[in-house]
Amino acid sequence: MKGYVFVGNTTKPSPETAESREPLSPSNVSRPCLTAALALGYEVFWGVNRNRPEELSCDLPVKMYDSHTYRSLFAFSDNRIAFRNLGRVLKENEIEVIHCNTPVGGLVGRLCGRRYRTKTVIYTVHGFHFYKGAPLLNRTVFKWAEQLLARWTDVIITMNREDYAAAKKMRLRKGGKVFKVHGVGITLADYVDKEFDREAKRRELGLKPADIACICAGDLVARKNYGTAIEAIALANDPRLHYFICGEGPELGNLQQMAGQLGVGERVHFLGFRTDIQELLRAADIFLFSSLQEGLPRSLMEAMAVGLPAVVSRIRGNVDLIRDGEGGLLCDARDAKAFAKALRKLSADAVLREKMAKVNRRRIRRYDSSVVEKEILSIYKEVLHLPET
Repeated sequence: MKGYVFVGNTTKPSPETAESREPLSPSNVSRPCLTAALALGYEVFWGVNRNRPEELSCDLPVKMYDSHTYRSLFAFSDNRIAFRNLGRVLKENEIEVIHCNTPVGGLVGRLCGRRYRTKTVIYTVHGFHFYKGAPLLNRTVFKWAEQLLARWTDVIITMNREDYAAAKKMRLRKGGKVFKVHGVGITLADYVDKEFDREAKRRELGLKPADIACICAGDLVARKNYGTAIEAIALANDPRLHYFICGEGPELGNLQQMAGQLGVGERVHFLGFRTDIQELLRAADIFLFSSLQEGLPRSLMEAMAVGLPAVVSRIRGNVDLIRDGEGGLLCDARDAKAFAKALRKLSADAVLREKMAKVNRRRIRRYDSSVVEKEILSIYKEVLHLPET
């Protein structure tokens, strides 16, 4: 039976998580690919970051192996183990297809594909590191690395216009192709109107009826550029404006100090890790997102799905989702004054906010996971050259 392997990467799990015996369920990153491969008759191997995953159950009929692929390109010891583990799968099974994702998964998958002469190697880009405005290292070393690895790749799948254009310029293996899909998709059925007491949630957050709640979700890391958004809250000079940040990370202390120094410490709220993101989004009025680098941000897609107008940075990914003046307002990523102006405009105009909300609810439909599943299946049928049955 012909074999297929899906390789991605995640944050390195804690020892407790690595040993967990809880059943596994593929996320939107992997599920469309796994289901497409199963539909085409492949024996499917899914790389997961758990110890002894062959002992675990999954809601799809796939075989699991310890891919040991984490998010750091410079974790050399871990990456050697990842190469070894994938190599073992390739040697012990008749694998015809490797579908690898993200920088680490893409590196390991393509090196193994070359080493073991795998018939078809597919790479999904979640955001090239050599984006417009990236540091010199990204625009040189990382770009050269992607161009080299592309020569050992049959298919590159991208998620935004900028990456698609960049991939089209790369030299792939003979007959190689480049595609663009609507991200990893979100399950819109999860965001349909449900019975929800918005006012009760706002009271829980300490908001008054006239307050304007801005919200964002993501790791508290430098590339998310929360500092610009916090500065914008201060510059907007509107005591009704509150900013709720969901997430954890190393920048927490710096951002808390900055909010205090700018005099908005009582209106910038760090909520930490949350399991009620949908409710928080529904309780908010504006999605405020000043990130420096994205591929196709899921957090913005979720905000659009619940019908939030957006004030976001004018960067790759954001501009694929938001058209300036329609579903929200775009600002240069480090221009706090522009963000403040946009916030003042939206906070003063409830009619405009609702108009933008309707645009976003309509526009996000093309990013539903069912759409992405069809796109992936169509790509597989085109590039895998399966015999007619």
